[in-house]
Amino acid sequence: MSVARVSEIISSSPKSFDDAIDVGVQRATKTLSNVKGAWIENMKVVIEDGKVKEYRVNMKVTFVLND
Repeated sequence: MSVARVSEIISSSPKSFDDAIDVGVQRATKTLSNVKGAWIENMKVVIEDGKVKEYRVNMKVTFVLND
């Protein structure tokens, strides 16, 4: 039987939502082992001077705890 845990991460990118997700997942896997999935809970853009400046995502990353 496995036990999993969920960690909430907020990440951003000036390029796209996909890139913001990649940034968050890459950072999570540096610290957390056995990452199994991520749920994208929220997406937001920061707008300056009528243009999108930054893409932000709130994600919940699931990882399995070691025995």
